[in-house]
Amino acid sequence: MATSSSLNPMTRAAIAKCKPKAEGVNWLRLLITFAIGLALWFIPVPAGMQDFTSGVKGFEDIPADVLATNCWHLFAIFVATIVGLIMKPMPMGAMCILSMTVIMLTQLLGNGTSTGFITNTLSGFHNTTIWLIVIAFFISRGFIKTGLGSRIAYLFMSKFGKKTLGLTYSLIFTDLVLSTAMPSNTARAGGVIFPIVQSLSNVFGSRPDDGTNNKIGSYLHVTAFQADMITSGMFMTAMAANPLAVTLAADLAGIDIDWAGWAIAAFVPSMVCLILIPLIIFILFPPEIKETPEATNLAKQKLAEMGSLKTSEKLMILVFFVILVLWIAGSAIGLNATVTAFIGLTMLLVFGVLDWNDIKNEKGAWDTLVWFSALVMMATYLNSMGLIPWFSDMMAGAVSGLPWMVALIVLAVVYFLSHYLFASATAHVSAMYSAFLAVCILAGAPALASAMLLGIFSNLMGCLTHYGAGPAPVFFGAGYVSQGRWWTIGIICAVVTMLIFFTVGFAWWGIIGYM
Repeated sequence: MATSSSLNPMTRAAIAKCKPKAEGVNWLRLLITFAIGLALWFIPVPAGMQDFTSGVKGFEDIPADVLATNCWHLFAIFVATIVGLIMKPMPMGAMCILSMTVIMLTQLLGNGTSTGFITNTLSGFHNTTIWLIVIAFFISRGFIKTGLGSRIAYLFMSKFGKKTLGLTYSLIFTDLVLSTAMPSNTARAGGVIFPIVQSLSNVFGSRPDDGTNNKIGSYLHVTAFQADMITSGMFMTAMAANPLAVTLAADLAGIDIDWAGWAIAAFVPSMVCLILIPLIIFILFPPEIKETPEATNLAKQKLAEMGSLKTSEKLMILVFFVILVLWIAGSAIGLNATVTAFIGLTMLLVFGVLDWNDIKNEKGAWDTLVWFSALVMMATYLNSMGLIPWFSDMMAGAVSGLPWMVALIVLAVVYFLSHYLFASATAHVSAMYSAFLAVCILAGAPALASAMLLGIFSNLMGCLTHYGAGPAPVFFGAGYVSQGRWWTIGIICAVVTMLIFFTVGFAWWGIIGYM
């Protein structure tokens, strides 16, 4: 998620058009959220769940029936938290602080020691993957502060921007380059790509309020957004919820996914998606303007205004390549990805690219640390205390008898399309990733392929609606594309990307040994 300080005034204005101001607490929504959690709390523990709560590590002294009750009550709080993330009665971080407070007051995670319930509730804050994504926010600040992100975009435009398709691909590959190290797709797409798309639309006389939106503006806006959903799934550090999926996969089934492993698995099918999606939208909803020589002139003008590479940009490039190489080679040399992130951040601070005020003011990073830690903690204990294994065993019956390939595809499609019910990828991953992954594995599907498919789909599914991902309201709020067309393009892109992964993706994973 991006902070308002990381977006320029044009982007903030677009967000303001389509998002209500989050001021104070919406008491009605909070009461509804509380009522849902309370209703679940008093529902009796489901039959058979106690069989999965006996002798749980860390809770050996707790009777199985008591642990089953505690686990169910934790589930009630978890569901209420997810409902709160969707309804937004409070900011996401505040909602998670409230949930952690309730967990501590009720001592649901007590393990027989006087302070165990506190330690367990706060356990998410020492998760190394969470710190990886927090530090990646700081690194992404360097791209925006130095202007390097915009320079990369204008360089691509100056080379490939003479035609509308070439212009579109230049924006897409800018997003692709930045996605390797910028974990906020809202900051990446909204802070770098969106202002350029707006400027280009205006240069070609395409505006949402005078009937000229279809000249080029509507195509650029919707295509840039759809491409961002694809790039968000290409790297573990490209979107904030990706490390959450990695953590859940490790906790649930001991599946170890590193930065390079994710990138290798996602690269081939995602590149096919990046190439085909703009073409399909171009054919089905063609822009009126097909030639864009002015774009290259604009890019050259902007590059001239920016001048030669500043020292801060050169240092940013150096740090970028250092962390990229270490992320790729980390598993081979025994260097943890989080340590690499610390190395990159330290270099930026020592070189003066960032100062400590930049770190303190990166509100999105600190906000992520809070809600990410809370969600990981709850999801981890729901798994270890027996709820996810119980639910998975129950759901496995629904796909029993099906070949594992068919079961995997069915479950992946359901997981993807259920995003119509969510306004946050993080909420969706927190609520459903572990359960669906467990059922896929029980159905006989390869664990690593299942984890990767659901992890990448956790990004692609944002394509469906104008509210399903952080960048969606930014691009939709500009007013170039009607909701009907946005949703139509969304379902077309959903079908195309799923088919690509079920064919090209599965074939590629077979070659590299993931299936």
